Amino acid sequence: MGAGEGDAAAGNKEKGGGGGGGVDRTSLDGVRDKNVMQLKKLNTALFPVRYNDKYYHDTIASKEFSKLAYYSDICVGAIACRLEKKEGGAVCVYIMTLGVLAPYRSLGIGSKLLNHVIDLCEKQNIPEIYLHVQTNNDDAIAFYKKFGFEITKTIEKYYKNITPPDCYVLTKFIGQAATKK
Repeated sequence: MGAGEGDAAAGNKEKGGGGGGGVDRTSLDGVRDKNVMQLKKLNTALFPVRYNDKYYHDTIASKEFSKLAYYSDICVGAIACRLEKKEGGAVCVYIMTLGVLAPYRSLGIGSKLLNHVIDLCEKQNIPEIYLHVQTNNDDAIAFYKKFGFEITKTIEKYYKNITPPDCYVLTKFIGQAATKK
């Protein structure tokens, strides 16, 4: 895991998810070689860490699972995921980052990005989505809990250069995995 990978929602303080106005003007686009610089600029503005080349390679490789969000044609947010194989061969989705620029929060953009990934997992029978959130990021924890994520683990000293260094693992189980847990 590269420097800062796993900082999902570290910079996401989105409180809403509700209001309609923002979602109507919002469109999603895949992350590709030709627009990956948009993601790099967003990450610089949103997160306290710099992401390595592997992060961007994994984001592009995840295809439909990573999206840029545009509000009236301005790139204002993104979700970057990585597909992982668990023991036993099952695939799960790891949300590396989800963030929306401050002036565009509470417009439902973060919700639209997250719902996109949840819907894909349901359609493709992917049973689990997980991410890491800094333990003091109450806004992000509350945001994910609204979508059925739960704290499944605490990892001490997960982050190297930010305080506090501890994180929670938040997990959402989908379909049959949700009934088995």
